[in-house]
Amino acid sequence: MTEDELIKGCIQDEAACQKEVFNRYASRMLGVCQRYARNSSDAEDILQDAFIKVFNKIGQFKSEGSFEGWIRRIVVNTAIKKYSLIRYQKELSGYEITEHAHQAEDASAYSHITEKDLLALINALPDGYRLIFNLYVIEGYQHDEIAALLGIQAGTSRSQLVKARLMLQKQILALQKVAV
Repeated sequence: MTEDELIKGCIQDEAACQKEVFNRYASRMLGVCQRYARNSSDAEDILQDAFIKVFNKIGQFKSEGSFEGWIRRIVVNTAIKKYSLIRYQKELSGYEITEHAHQAEDASAYSHITEKDLLALINALPDGYRLIFNLYVIEGYQHDEIAALLGIQAGTSRSQLVKARLMLQKQILALQKVAV
């Protein structure tokens, strides 16, 4: 079945078409959810909520971009709602940027880290840092777009990104020291 046929079937609430759309895109979208969620259960909840929105709003898809990209945007927005600004504004990370924060002295620390390790470190970031990091670094949003999505200032987005990167840098170096 073509993508257009699936979309038309979903608009008509055909369960077989909805199931096929879910089967085609769920695994990739679960990966997106896992980058934003604290744990697997939260990621699955986000995925389920997102696909409910996909099927409720599928009539709004205009075929002006990729269908997968449209679904991905819904997934990201659903994750953002789950970890809203209110939740991470109250979060204390215990990590402050000092005036003397500097680049890692040993760049080889980064060459030994696996993708799995890096994703685990990103997942361990405080919600606000993780949210901004994912939106900017992985999803490719600009700070002005992030600010509009989250109802914050662009400067807050930049600050959260800097803090997230420094925290990741510190964690990677600590991981490297343990491995040695």
